[in-house]
Amino acid sequence: MGKKSISLMKLIKRDKYLLIMFAPVFVYYVIFMYIPMPGVLIAFKNFTPGHGIFGGDWVGLQWFAQFVHSIYFWRLLRNTFLLAFLPLLFGFGIPILFAVCIVEIKNQVFKRFAQTITYLPHFISTVVVAGMLINFLSPADGIVNTLLARFGMEKVNFMMEAGWFRTIFTSSEIWQSFGFSSIIYIAAIMSIDPEMYDSGKIDGVSKFQELWHLTLPSIKPTIVILLLLSLGGIMSVGFEKVYLLYNGATYETADVLSTYVYRMGIEGQNYGFATAVGLFNSIITFVLVFTVNRITRRMTNMSLW
Repeated sequence: MGKKSISLMKLIKRDKYLLIMFAPVFVYYVIFMYIPMPGVLIAFKNFTPGHGIFGGDWVGLQWFAQFVHSIYFWRLLRNTFLLAFLPLLFGFGIPILFAVCIVEIKNQVFKRFAQTITYLPHFISTVVVAGMLINFLSPADGIVNTLLARFGMEKVNFMMEAGWFRTIFTSSEIWQSFGFSSIIYIAAIMSIDPEMYDSGKIDGVSKFQELWHLTLPSIKPTIVILLLLSLGGIMSVGFEKVYLLYNGATYETADVLSTYVYRMGIEGQNYGFATAVGLFNSIITFVLVFTVNRITRRMTNMSLW
């Protein structure tokens, strides 16, 4: 036991700076993720403020049954899945292709400029992005409708038409994230042994063959892990952007589980029901991550665990 303690102290002393950097993240997750966990009891109780999470009558699965049988159940599931899946479907490959293009650029000044321009949207506040979208798509003086009118087409009130919401949300998500997401792929490509590329050039392979038979197989583990992580959050659509962009006219295609939980819990003060809906979402997310991880491990021998 003494030797183990000494060994542990040596490891702590050796990695003290890394542990100091990790400490804020650890504290954040403990305070905001683990300490509130007993609050899931509210999902099984008739909770009223002032009685605590252990007070109130036990109602079992009443709130879950009420949600599953509600008229909004399938609409919320559909919207949540589509608003998370569409950016993944149309945007997952873009950072990979962009990383390949960046690595191929020889002009260092242009390379840094291109990277900076594409990274910046990731650091723009969601509130600012939502404001930009609303202004650009305004039916009165938005730049998009101004161009439509210039070409003789009718103006469109994009933000009030449910059919346009998924397109707006998906395209803005891809624009905001592809540059920053490419950083990991650029690092993975840069770690490939240059001699492999030299051998390919000697054998006369084309750029496409180099990409398909060398670059992509070499970064395959990175692609699989990031895909798994993305699929894990497929039911966790960003609440902020949806809440800032949607309105009563677009509920049919914009209302998701997180915004429904907010309306039921914070605005409607039905805390037990809102907690049950949130817990239901978490359970679905866990099942998806577990299932996709098993499938990926069988198909590629790579997985998160």
